[in-house]
Amino acid sequence: MANTEGSKLWGGRFVGDTDPIMEKFNASIAYDQRMWDADIRGSKAYVKALEKAKLVTTDEMNQILHGMDQVSEEWSKGTFVIKPGDEDIHTANERRLKELIGAPAGKLHTGRSRNDQVVTDMRLWLRDAISTLTDNGLQLIHTMVERAAAEIDVLFPGYTHMQRAQPIRWSHWILSHAVALSRDVDRLQEIKKRVNVLPLGSGAIAGTPLDIDRELLRKELAFDDISLNSLDATGQRDFVVEFLFWASLCLTHLSKMAEDLMLYSTKEFSFITLSDAYSTGSSLMPQKKNADSLELIRSKAGRVFGRCAGFMMTLKGLPSTYNKDLQEDKEAMFDCYDTVHAVLQVTTGVMSTLKISQSVMEAALSPDMLATDLAYYLVKKGMPFREAHGMSGKAVFIAESRNITLNQLTVEDLRTISPLFGSDVSSVWDYRSSVEQYSAPGGTAKSSVAAQVEHLRNWLKKHEQ
Repeated sequence: MANTEGSKLWGGRFVGDTDPIMEKFNASIAYDQRMWDADIRGSKAYVKALEKAKLVTTDEMNQILHGMDQVSEEWSKGTFVIKPGDEDIHTANERRLKELIGAPAGKLHTGRSRNDQVVTDMRLWLRDAISTLTDNGLQLIHTMVERAAAEIDVLFPGYTHMQRAQPIRWSHWILSHAVALSRDVDRLQEIKKRVNVLPLGSGAIAGTPLDIDRELLRKELAFDDISLNSLDATGQRDFVVEFLFWASLCLTHLSKMAEDLMLYSTKEFSFITLSDAYSTGSSLMPQKKNADSLELIRSKAGRVFGRCAGFMMTLKGLPSTYNKDLQEDKEAMFDCYDTVHAVLQVTTGVMSTLKISQSVMEAALSPDMLATDLAYYLVKKGMPFREAHGMSGKAVFIAESRNITLNQLTVEDLRTISPLFGSDVSSVWDYRSSVEQYSAPGGTAKSSVAAQVEHLRNWLKKHEQ
């Protein structure tokens, strides 16, 4: 049943009950209750600012602080009871506080609007969430880097356009994705700086006419800075959009990696085998072992993209300052956090438990993948690369027309293409020699890959301090 206007934080101007359907439509307690701890922390800091401004007595402040501790304990133990009139987490906590301590609870909201309260809660919540996701990301990168170090001697085909291109190290492939994830972690830390700005004390839109010490609030809540403009502070959700975009880009990287691993796990490739812990079977076909973990990682990217695009569409037509449309921010933020949090953990599990087949990987290497090396052979003999590229292409054509592999062409066959070919061309047909020539920083030679491992290990140490 709908509640009378007297139980609302905003009810004084209204007469009669809210339509029950509207009551449910308007409420956000079903999901914003996740911010109960942030809401309590914000209120405890705010009552200290009220006491400093002599808007509550020291005794009233202590009653409110003690009452909020009791509310926090109820939430922690799972005994907090949400009642029908609790439209949001702010209303619920204040209602319960009043039940516990009586009249002093009514002073807590002095000079504070739900507009600056909710965005403070969100920033506190997201700041903690970012710390968790950072830890998840670092764990995944650590797992990948150590795997790359352990399997550095394994060669396999590198692909472009889904076609076999050049021999590379398996570790080089792993690290390519680890590097992308390291950018995600760095980017998340940049976002955290912009999240960690205090909006509390901005009121509804105009600020506060009371002597609220916002610097005290900043220190109490460990924010780095104070919002510059009260209209902007209560009405902008740039920090949410940045987080949603970050989640979208991070899952783009993980989706790409999952796609590769799915292909590598098929019978057609057989490069890797997923652990049973991260696979499922078929209800009809007993032989099936499905890479559901990877398929779900790939699919979750689309879910997060949708959240990001949807919320940006909500924002694009809004007038200035706070509008109720902004209530859509929390479900998007929570869902993207939950999704990325799960995906990072599952990916870590996949990467730490999969098995590789070195023999199959190296058997998949083929002489045609050394066509570029054949061109480089001619370059080292003094031929311009563009010409050498054409000569190598002719060699590929002759081999294909004879239905033989590139390394089965004789020196005489190659000399019909260019007199620069000599008996030493046989050195080209060695996959390990091929990868070892790419020793410049970033390359696939063992020394270069080892340097990448060391660089990422040092990067991890800095972030784990």
